[in-house]
Amino acid sequence: MEAPGKAHGHHGWAGGRAPKGNVRGLLLAALLEGPAHGYELMRRLEEEAGGRWRPSPGSVYPLLQLLEDERLVSSTDQDGRKVYELTQTGQAQADQSRLTDLAAGPAEAAAHMDLRAEVHRLHSAARQVGTAGDAAQVEHAVAIVRTARQALYRLLADQ
Repeated sequence: MEAPGKAHGHHGWAGGRAPKGNVRGLLLAALLEGPAHGYELMRRLEEEAGGRWRPSPGSVYPLLQLLEDERLVSSTDQDGRKVYELTQTGQAQADQSRLTDLAAGPAEAAAHMDLRAEVHRLHSAARQVGTAGDAAQVEHAVAIVRTARQALYRLLADQ
């Protein structure tokens, strides 16, 4: 069984995407707790997600540079590390991001995270069947996945 937060390697969610929302808004909201360097921000986001997601350095650091270019954050060098903090404009956007996230509610956010985690696990299992399975097993796996996809669309259609 995979440990929470480890199911997706260093990319967090499948494809490296944040749960229901975006890394930009989540980073701004994480800076509401105070100034931090990139890895501290990744830790804050992982804690906020209950260990179910952690953004990769490859997504966080370029985004922090972009936020700095947009004057939403400023940075200073402290002990050889770049420490980021919100500007006044960044503070306003972070407050707005937090309100948007709170509107979704923690239970809904957890459900979205669980769905993404299960989809990732399904993808991993299908890859294993594709690699190790014989032709009949692969054909059976295709039928299983097709049935699951159709069931999900029916779920939405029944609303």
